[in-house]
Amino acid sequence: MENIIKRLSNLLSVKSLVTLALTCVFAYMACTNQISQDFMTIYAVIIAFYFGTQSQRTQDLMDSGTKEE
Repeated sequence: MENIIKRLSNLLSVKSLVTLALTCVFAYMACTNQISQDFMTIYAVIIAFYFGTQSQRTQDLMDSGTKEE
């Protein structure tokens, strides 16, 4: 239960809210066939940044747990 609460609180960070909002806008624009090349570029950069930082954080946690002394 505590893990679920922690994950939900992490979703309320600014980075997550911006990513979720942009994903909703992207989905709407895709359904209405209105996606511009500029929006695609901006969306791709933001999504890459979001998942890149999450991946790096996960990798750092894994590396810190398996360091040999």
